[in-house]
Amino acid sequence: MEGTVKWFNRTKGYGFIQGDDGADYFVHLSQIDQRKFLRENDRVSFESVDGERGKQAQNVKILEQAQESQ
Repeated sequence: MEGTVKWFNRTKGYGFIQGDDGADYFVHLSQIDQRKFLRENDRVSFESVDGERGKQAQNVKILEQAQESQ
């Protein structure tokens, strides 16, 4: 599945991805390929799993990094 990062808190190490299916997926730093930080509007691919607290993204890979805002 693919989606776009809604937000990611570098300090806390988690955030949310909006999947192309319209659903929101929780993402933790430990699930990001090479432990890179995500930025708002990055395009990513991921595997969807149902966790105890809802939908989660695993095996997240950055497809396209968002442009830095100036």
